[in-house]
This record gives sequence, structure tokens and C-alpha cells, in this order.
Amino acid sequence: MKELTLIIPAKNESESLPLVLKELKKYKLKIIIILSSNDLETINSVKKFNCKVVKILNDSYGNAIRRGIHCCKTKYLCIFNADGSFDPRDLNKMLFTLVSNNSNFVFASRYKGLNSGSKDDTFLTFIGNKIFTFICNFLFSLNLSDVLFTYVIGETTFFKKLKLKSSNFSICVEIPIKIKMLNYKMLSFPSLERKRLLGEKKVREFKDGFTILIYIIKLFFKKYIVGRV
Repeated sequence: MKELTLIIPAKNESESLPLVLKELKKYKLKIIIILSSNDLETINSVKKFNCKVVKILNDSYGNAIRRGIHCCKTKYLCIFNADGSFDPRDLNKMLFTLVSNNSNFVFASRYKGLNSGSKDDTFLTFIGNKIFTFICNFLFSLNLSDVLFTYVIGETTFFKKLKLKSSNFSICVEIPIKIKMLNYKMLSFPSLERKRLLGEKKVREFKDGFTILIYIIKLFFKKYIVGRV
């Protein structure tokens, strides 16, 4: 995995991120952490780890991911959470699935077969994800089982070709929708989401859900009514 970089957006994760980085020590890969220049606690918490820290002014989720993609120089990259919910044992399998199937992207899924699931889902987030997945599959023919789980690995050059624009959690749906629009190949891989280690959840179900829904409608209108992405 020497040609793999993990892009880790972090916001007030001084408690969980050091534990995540400690777990990742056994893997031969590169790590880029993107966080706010004002988040001194998180910055100080990762100083002893061998990873690149990129400081940004706007630390929103989408902006952090976009900046991380821009900074990545390895052949492959993977978006990885700072809260410990993503299982790093899936990395080798996801990368193998990507390469062996000549795919451009592989999405981890909490709802694909017996080896998947979530220990962090609430009833509300479970239902919300099912609804958004149905909408995206119906409108854009994605054929995914978990559209909001942004544990995704792919070739860096193809990530950059997506020209992502979302600054918030809408980037979760922008990534697979843009992949489909550009006719790139994507696959799903079963994954078990773990409970976050420490700290507070950053997603606000109703507010962020509404923002994502508006973005989906906007992207559908631009693509199929106006005729541009």
C-alpha cells in the first residue's frame, strides 16, 4: 500500500484522531490530515505521528476533502474518517478489489451482505441513508447500497478529474454522482462501520440531510434539464 494516501478530514478530533493514527501505524501508507488552522488541540495531538498536516481556513467537510485530494501525489487515495468508525482492515481488500477488477473507485457499504453493518447507526440515520440511496439510485442509476458512507478508495487522477465543488456534507453524494456522470467504473465492498471512538458526532441529521437533498435536486436539474454538470 505504499502508493496509497489516506485523506483524513478532521474537526475537533484531538481525542479520537491520535488513536486512529496509532492503529494505522502498522500499514505502509501515507496520511494527509486536513484541519482548521485554529484547531490547535487537534494539531498538537498529532505532532508525534508521521503524517502531513494541511491547515485550512474553512474546515468544513467538503472543503477538507477537496483540499486533501488536491495535495495527494500517490497513485491511489482513500477518504478516511478521523473518528475511528472506518475499519482499516478493509483497506487492503478494497485496494485489491479496485485493482483486480480494473475499477476506478470502490465504495465501502454498510448495507451489502453478511459482512457489512453499522454499530453507529441510529434509526434516523439508517432510514435517512436508505432514502437518499434510493433517490440517488433512481435519479442517477448509481447502483450503490450506501450512498452516504464516504469510505471510498480510487485512483488519484480520477478523483481529481471529478472537479468536486461541494464545501459541506453534500460531497458524500457529489462523488458517486459525478463518477456516474463521467462514466467511470465504481464497485461496492461490504464494510462494518464501528462506533466513533471519542468526541462528538459532527453530522446534524436534519440540517445536513436537507442540504444534501437540495444538492441532489440541483445536480439532477443541471445535468438533465440544463445539460451540464
